[in-house]
Amino acid sequence: MPSKQNVLPVAGVLTGALVWGLIWYPYRELQAIGVTGPLATLLTYLLAMLCGAFMLPRVWRERSSFGWWGLLLVLSAGWANFGYVLGMLHGEVMRVLLLFYLAPVWTILFSFWILGERLNRYGYFVVALSLGGAMIMLWEPKLGLPWPQNPSEWLGLSAGMGFALSNVTSRRAAHLSVEAKSFSLWLGTAALTLPFLLWQGGLPGQLAAISQSSWLLLAIMGIVLCTISFAVQYGIAHMPANRAVVLFLFELVVAAVSSYFLAAEAMGWQEWAGAVLIVSASLLSGKLSSAKSLG
Repeated sequence: MPSKQNVLPVAGVLTGALVWGLIWYPYRELQAIGVTGPLATLLTYLLAMLCGAFMLPRVWRERSSFGWWGLLLVLSAGWANFGYVLGMLHGEVMRVLLLFYLAPVWTILFSFWILGERLNRYGYFVVALSLGGAMIMLWEPKLGLPWPQNPSEWLGLSAGMGFALSNVTSRRAAHLSVEAKSFSLWLGTAALTLPFLLWQGGLPGQLAAISQSSWLLLAIMGIVLCTISFAVQYGIAHMPANRAVVLFLFELVVAAVSSYFLAAEAMGWQEWAGAVLIVSASLLSGKLSSAKSLG
């Protein structure tokens, strides 16, 4: 039977994939009632920081050990979240997700350069299976190859690179606690979003216009993001980076199903075939292991 040490990290990552496959919907709903994507992103991550304030004493004690790896984690995780939200709000959900989830390719490169991890042949098969599922699910002949067609899709692609880099950096920064890594994620997202909002202008007026019901939704999202960030960082810290990013591909299946029920986007044979391959890859990822570190 699987041990607790094996089940909890996988559960943490898959729960994160589940939430992120659904999170596009409340952000779109907020935008529809006047709370822009950047403002909603800033507020939800500030509220996540508030929810996780109990972690502050430990994070403060670790501040001197953050170093360059900690800074890289802050910036890469921040862009992964901010770019993801902007891309999902202004582009086609599934196409942006496809470009975001080219992350396994970047993870292979980053984990080789930073961690010295090498996939075995089985590992490459699992990654190829998951990417093949994504290609089948999201292929549109009239658009050609899944290459960015507009700014939203470039945001999705670059956010995926940030996501891959943050996963690998989280593994590299093994000296930092899960609390410190989670707080870095929220801090990075807020730190990148705030200057953008100040550059746009009109922030006080936007804040004053937020209704009570919108504040309630923002608060719920902040609490969920706080909880999920902690669970995901725990999972990433206890499994190879390459395996984590394959498990995250389950988000594509969740997004496809949620877009059908919440946005009336029907799933055809391509979506179902791709979903089967992605789920299969996630289930097979238990054997996705890396060779010993290069140094």
